[in-house]
Amino acid sequence: MRSELGPRAIAHLNDGSVRYADTGSGPPVVFVHGLLVNANLWRKVVPQVVAAGYRCITPDWPLGAHSIPVPDADLTPTGVADLIAEFLEHLGLSDVTIVANDTGGAITQVLLTRKPERIGRVVLAAVDSYESFLPQPFTLLPRLARVPGAVRLTTELLRSRMVQRLPLALGRLTKNPIPPATVDSFLRPSRESAAIRDDLRRFLLHAHRRYTLDAATRFASVTVPVLVVWAAEDKLFPVSFAERLVRDLPAATLDLIDDSYTLIPEDQPELLTRRILEFTRLHATP
Repeated sequence: MRSELGPRAIAHLNDGSVRYADTGSGPPVVFVHGLLVNANLWRKVVPQVVAAGYRCITPDWPLGAHSIPVPDADLTPTGVADLIAEFLEHLGLSDVTIVANDTGGAITQVLLTRKPERIGRVVLAAVDSYESFLPQPFTLLPRLARVPGAVRLTTELLRSRMVQRLPLALGRLTKNPIPPATVDSFLRPSRESAAIRDDLRRFLLHAHRRYTLDAATRFASVTVPVLVVWAAEDKLFPVSFAERLVRDLPAATLDLIDDSYTLIPEDQPELLTRRILEFTRLHATP
């Protein structure tokens, strides 16, 4: 993890351990990244949120770029959502602001409709939802996960900088190239560890729209405020999905960000941070 994220620790949960960084003081903000990235995704956001008076907690969730294998964990989207809920309980957090991006947003929707008790507000920043979990062209990944050796082959191919910028890799996720050291931090764990690859494979086998569609049937029960932040030029998630989320979630608002693709924390961290802080201040607990 980058030093910007603060000191590291390990949460030992019932079915596995989660490495996380924890910095700042004040109301807690917990970040949920997506597939094949880790806490380093938030390295440009956390310092500004901490400076504004918040405690920022950035775990490496077991989505393929984590460093501690969790062979006994349930890595369905429901299982990962329950893992997040257990993590919040383990740290004794309440009235939490959840900030989620990409695949992490799909898991957060499941969390919101299963175990919302410790959540005070949510920011969904360009996320999988409804029928778009996983989005095209990444719908190929669950199929590949069923082929013996395919996950390892994929991680080896991603060593190439040229391959990383292809649409089937990072090309549709960011407008601007991610620094090589950061990309390496995302891709190295699955390349070097068979156990991490197995965790990734188990998640991919269950990455299916039935989880997000099922969560959406319970959106009417969600009472916390939700900010839907979307990249106006997103190549994976059309703005129509953001508008649908705002219609279906009772206390949701929409904010569009220009000059960004899906990984808004990479392309427009300052604008995302500004939206997070405005939203948390607007919906602060008295």
